[in-house]
This record gives sequence, C-alpha cells and structure tokens, in this order.
Amino acid sequence: MTDALKRLSDEGVAIWLDDLSRKRITSGNLAELIDQQHVVGVTTNPSIFQKAISAGDGYQQQLAELAARKVTVDEAIRMITTADVRDAADVLRPVFDATGGQDGRVSIEVDPRLAHNTGATVAEAKQLAWLVDRPNTLIKIPATKAGLPAITEVIGLGISVNVTLIFSLERYREVMDAYLAGLEKAKAAGLDLSLIRSVASFFVSRVDSEIDKRLDKVGTDEAKSLKGKAALANARLAYQAYEEVFSSDRWAALDKAGANKQRPLWASTGVKDPAYKDTLYVDDLVAPGTVNTMPEATLEATADHGQITGDTVRGTYDGAKADLDAIARLGISYDDVVQLLEDEGVEKFEASWNDLLKSTEAELKRLAPSEG
Repeated sequence: MTDALKRLSDEGVAIWLDDLSRKRITSGNLAELIDQQHVVGVTTNPSIFQKAISAGDGYQQQLAELAARKVTVDEAIRMITTADVRDAADVLRPVFDATGGQDGRVSIEVDPRLAHNTGATVAEAKQLAWLVDRPNTLIKIPATKAGLPAITEVIGLGISVNVTLIFSLERYREVMDAYLAGLEKAKAAGLDLSLIRSVASFFVSRVDSEIDKRLDKVGTDEAKSLKGKAALANARLAYQAYEEVFSSDRWAALDKAGANKQRPLWASTGVKDPAYKDTLYVDDLVAPGTVNTMPEATLEATADHGQITGDTVRGTYDGAKADLDAIARLGISYDDVVQLLEDEGVEKFEASWNDLLKSTEAELKRLAPSEG
C-alpha cells in the first residue's frame, strides 16, 4: 500500500466513497474505510441502491415487516434507503463534527422520475431531509433545466444539496448561479448560511466514453491522439469556472455573511476504458477544495498505486481548452455530447429505480402474510 490516499487528502481533495449497502454499514467496513483509507463521505444513487437491495444482504427482516404493514412499494423503498443513509450518516458523524460540517456527509437522491418536475423535486427534497433527519446529509438534485430552480428553492430553505449529473460547462455555471441565488434567498429569510453546504457533481468518465467513440469514427491519427483527453479537459475547465465564480463580488457578499463555497465533486471517476490507467480521474484531477467520489475499485487502485504529485488542475486551462477546440474542429459537437449524456444519465437512474421497484414489489408479495 502507498500513502497516495493520505497525499490526496493533504492536497485538499476530500475522498468520498461512491457506494453504500446495509452490509457495508453493519459489517464495520464503512467505519474501517473511514479509519484506514481517509474516506470522509459517501454518495449514493438509484443504481447503487438497486444493486445493494437486489443483492439482499441484511434487508429481509425490514422487507418482511414492511410486507406485514402492507406499505406501497414506493414507501418501502424510501423506508429502506433512508434507513441506510441515516445509519451511514451516524457512522460518519465524528468526521462531520471534526470538519465543522464540511465532510462526513451522505448523499441521497430525489426520485429520478421527478427529474423534469421542479415542484415535485422540491417537495421530495423536503420529505427526504425530514425522513433522514440528520444534519450531515446532502439531498441530490439532478442538474436538469427543471432541477435548477429546485436547487435554488431547496438551498433557500436551508437544506444542503448535492447537485448531480453535471456534464457541461454552461450547465455547471447555471448550477453555481442557482446555488448563489438559493443562498441569497436563505439570507433574506434570516437563515444561518454557515450551516448550508453544497457540492456540484461534475461527471467525468462518461465524457471520454462518448467522445472517444466519436473520435474512433473519425479515425484519423489526430482523432486517435485526442482519445482520453476530453473528460480531463472538461473537468479542469469546470474548476476554472469555479475559481471565477467564487472570487466574484456576488460571492464576496455571501462569504461575508458566513456562506460556504459549493465544492466541485468529481463523479463517475471509475475508468471505463481498460486502455487507460485505472487511477486516471484521480491522479489528474487533484485541486484544493474538491471532492473525488470513488467506487471501491478506484479507491483501492489509488491506495495501491495512485500517483499523487500535487495540483494537476490549475495551470492546465489553456491546454484543456486547446484539446476541446481540437475535438470540435473534427466535427464532434460538444453541446450534442453533453446533452446526450445528461439525457442518458437521467434515463439510467430512472431505469435502475424502476428495476428496484419491480424487485422490491416481488419481495413484498413473497413475504406478505397469508390472509386469515
């Protein structure tokens, strides 16, 4: 084992685990990762819950009790997932206290079927915050067009938010704007801004997956030389945008009122192409004040052979822009790619949620007590 995770943490990158299951909590594995692998937060999404609950470890008793109460499948899933998030939040509470509320956070997503409905997203976010009832949770809201006003509204209520499914630089700027607008609402309402936290989950690997596919179709030597460059370029330019927004006069006024910056969070950091080093989206996205949420395989790979050599983001902006410009000159539309990825991201989470509904419904039926 190297001390790469410690070095990463020392560089100002918060290491979060992109996974959660009841077994991980009850076995003590989560506590072990916090203690030994510098993990200071957890993210979940509908696909993670679908995988955990379908695997079945530790959920049978609760499912049997829910079946006995004849709850709806939607209610059953919310009871199960919020129980896991609540327990994980309790495990992470010492980290939350030690970092003044910055880390020690667990994220839970609004129902992905509501991604294009602002009012329903706000209502669900409020319900989830109430159900989990832990100060160290983040409610995940997707960065769809309908999600943006929901982010402002929810932050304005004093609820901390993890904005998810961000792929484009333009949308990321809109997300930061929505966050600042929410803080301004909270300030006007007399809320304590220091208690409100947010991260903006900027997705990485999927950008390479889609653009590399298109570069392969172009097939020239220049196209091949640009493979594996788009995702890093995109993320690095996102950090440049973050630096701009959080050094603005608008931010300065909120900073003075005790507000916290919305940290960029690198999401989807597991490498999809086996030709790339498995720690690519960790080693090459080191910058202060960021979060990197990793699947366990990426966390283990980084611990074993990660190359943490200091800041690998600031000072790269010109090269990053040149890479994206070169890709655009080959006829690959950035706007088309990022819109496709957002649409696919929402669809993927919705499909996972629907799979979870189906499998949970089958279990509730199987466990339902016979009448009489």
